[in-house]
Amino acid sequence: MVTAFLKSPPATPALRRPLTEDDAVDIWIARWLRVRQKDLVKRYACDPRRLYEIWEELRFPGSRAKALALFRKRYPGLEDRIDPGAHRRIAKAAHPDQLTLFG
Repeated sequence: MVTAFLKSPPATPALRRPLTEDDAVDIWIARWLRVRQKDLVKRYACDPRRLYEIWEELRFPGSRAKALALFRKRYPGLEDRIDPGAHRRIAKAAHPDQLTLFG
């Protein structure tokens, strides 16, 4: 069902290969279909940081736009239920202004 859009079966460690732009497009679509990150890491046999590099568009710039166009074509009824925006990193460090609250 949800994983039906993925073209290839899960990669085994022996078949490990670098991620391609097609993989990046599929990873974006999987994110919008709410496929768990754990399942993506297993399928592509990659480090989770590679997924974040794709979602922040550090690798394969423009893959989000291609994925969005493909997503609209494949899943026209779901377009209004997703956030097509880029991934935003949330800082864990306290903002310096918060430290003055405890003066």
